[in-house]
Amino acid sequence: MIRAIVFDFDGLILETEEPTFKSWQVVYQSFGQPLPFDTFSSMVGTTNGDFNPHLELEKLVNESLNWDEIESKRRDIENALIEAQPILPGVEQYLRDAKRLGLKMGIASNSPSSWVTRYLSQHGLQDCFDFISTSDRVPHLKPDPALYLAALEGLKVKAADTFALEDSPLGIRSAKAAGLICVAVPNVLTSRLDLSQADFQLNSLTEISLEKLLVIVDSLKTQRAAH
Repeated sequence: MIRAIVFDFDGLILETEEPTFKSWQVVYQSFGQPLPFDTFSSMVGTTNGDFNPHLELEKLVNESLNWDEIESKRRDIENALIEAQPILPGVEQYLRDAKRLGLKMGIASNSPSSWVTRYLSQHGLQDCFDFISTSDRVPHLKPDPALYLAALEGLKVKAADTFALEDSPLGIRSAKAAGLICVAVPNVLTSRLDLSQADFQLNSLTEISLEKLLVIVDSLKTQRAAH
């Protein structure tokens, strides 16, 4: 029986990933350079992907850059875009339904605590979660399972009694490595990525109710146990 849900944050609860990508596109364009999504995609859901936007831009322009100034401007663009974002569709209904059903709720995020709690507080959601596992509290980030293992410990639940909601390949790998059933819910950016490792996929949390999803997850658990 499912006792808990662990949510990713960036791109699952709040769309922060597209603003980050757009802010980097503005930086590259200011130097006359394009930044295709395929190039940037390994950065989605993490801060240490295979693509390093700082080094890559310096290679393209063949000079060292003043990153303090550039990053300050980029963060201003990113923050302005994020501030304009609503909570993603279906999230608040899922949180209300989970509380009504007596489920514990956690977050496992590659972002630091200050980032996650800042935006949860702005949207009045911080008190919805029983435990928040963030990058500054574990030794390794997704796709390593450390964030999910910390969330399970903090929620005092077993992996078999918990499922994850994720939007990116790195997050899916992390959740499954920790032993959780993982449901993918892609956003505008991650819908372009391969999410086939997920156990199940929704286009949005508005697609089906939490109660119906719990039935599906229980069925997936039964199938997993049979193998």
